[in-house]
Amino acid sequence: MNRYVLLLLATAVLWSLGGVLIKSIDLPPVMISGGRSLIALVIISLVMPGVLRKISRQTIPGALAYAATVFLFVLATKLTTAANAIFLQYTAPIYIAIISPWYLGERTRWYDWLLVLLALSGVALFFLDQLSLQGLAGVLAALGSGFAFAWLTVLMRRQRGESPEAVVLLGNLLTFLTALPWMFPMARIEQNGPRLLFLGVVQLTIPYLLYSLAIRHVRALDASIISIIEPVLNPIWVMLATSEHPTFWSIVGGSLVLATSLTRSVLASRNAS
Repeated sequence: MNRYVLLLLATAVLWSLGGVLIKSIDLPPVMISGGRSLIALVIISLVMPGVLRKISRQTIPGALAYAATVFLFVLATKLTTAANAIFLQYTAPIYIAIISPWYLGERTRWYDWLLVLLALSGVALFFLDQLSLQGLAGVLAALGSGFAFAWLTVLMRRQRGESPEAVVLLGNLLTFLTALPWMFPMARIEQNGPRLLFLGVVQLTIPYLLYSLAIRHVRALDASIISIIEPVLNPIWVMLATSEHPTFWSIVGGSLVLATSLTRSVLASRNAS
C-alpha cells in the first residue's frame, strides 16, 4: 500500500484519541484548545524551524480553517456527546466533493460520491443508538467543525507545492492567541498537564504533521474518505475506557466504514502508482 495512504491511516488512528482525551480533561473547551495548540506551536517551531519562514499570505486562509476546526471540535466534544461531535465533523467529505472540482480541479467521479455515501451510512449505523440533539450548541459547533475541516483539507492540498506545515503552525498560533485571554488561572492547566501534553503531542501535533506530508500526494477527497475510520475508532477508545460494549449496529456500521476506507486506500495507492 502507498506510504502516503498509510500515513493517512496512522493520522486517523491518532486523531481518534481526541474524544476520550478531551472528555477526561477537567478544563473548559477554550483552555483545552489554547493549551494543546500552544504545545503544538512550540514543538513544530523547535523540530521544524524552517516552517516559520514559509508562512505567507497564502497560508492565512488555511490557518483560519485550522483554528476553526480544532476549536469547534473541542467545543462540540465538551457540549454534546462524543458521537455527535465526531459524526457531524465527518460530514466534511460531502463539502470536499463539492468544493474540489472548482477550487482544486480534482474531479469528483460517480464512485467517489458512492464511497462518501457508503462511509457516512456506516458511521450513522455505528451511532444509531447514540445520536441525539443533546446540547444543540454542541451540535452546531460540530457541524461548523465539519465545514471548517473540509476547507482545511482543500486549502492544505492547495498549499502542497509550498508548505502545508506552515498552515498548521500558523493555525495553532491563531488558536492559542484567540484562547489566551481565557487561559487563566494557569494553575488549572498545570493540574491537567500530563493529559493535556499527551493530547497536544500525540493527538494534535504528530497527526497533523503526518497529514501535511500525505496531503501533498493524495487528492483532498481521498484523504478525507481514507481518514473516515476516525469516527469509528473514536468511540471504541471511549468504550474501552468506560467498559462499554458495542451494539450489533456498531459492528455492522464499523465494518462498512472500514471496508470503504480500505477500498479507497487501495484505489488511491493504485492511482499513485
